[in-house]
Amino acid sequence: MKTKTETKRQAILDEAARAFRELGYEGASMSEIRARVGGSKATLYNYFASKDELFFEVMTASCEAEFQAAHASMDPTTGDIEQSLRHFGERFLSFLYSPEVQANRHLSIAESGRTKLGQLLYERGVLRSQRLVAESIREAMAQGKLRTADPMLATQHLYALLEAELIDRFLLQLLGEVSKAEIEAITARALAVFMAAYGPASDQAAAKSR
Repeated sequence: MKTKTETKRQAILDEAARAFRELGYEGASMSEIRARVGGSKATLYNYFASKDELFFEVMTASCEAEFQAAHASMDPTTGDIEQSLRHFGERFLSFLYSPEVQANRHLSIAESGRTKLGQLLYERGVLRSQRLVAESIREAMAQGKLRTADPMLATQHLYALLEAELIDRFLLQLLGEVSKAEIEAITARALAVFMAAYGPASDQAAAKSR
């Protein structure tokens, strides 16, 4: 097997991105991309096992910095975990419902069942995101800032609450651009429900006594 280099990998991604823009997903074959990059088909497959994998990498490359920034915004060590979660929720929804990511998600959904794009998005996008947040929630639970529960399940509940007001319109392609004010309001409502369920036991007892 030939040695992989980051320079070669990036050259493939650049040419593949141009091919997908010009020819679309269906029209841009691995043979076409290989011809543009140069070299053998074996070299191309040494870097990317399939067209689905290559397209996924092209599709998500421009969003990676925003993805990382959104998840880095959650700080489980802060004194105000609800504020930290709200900050994450706003950054996460801004990322998830940006025009580019909406388009990528729609395409992956449309291609699911015929290609592995849906599986790749789930494994390398959805699960990756959930695991990062679950680890922060686990730490917050250990510090008593959230009640003890299954961190992954709590994360899935948080995600469901954050998307609850948008997901149906998104799936039916009725959702346009989501404003900053709308995202802030949606996040605040989602966090109110999440903290009622997962806030510290002392907070829940105080709420019941009122």
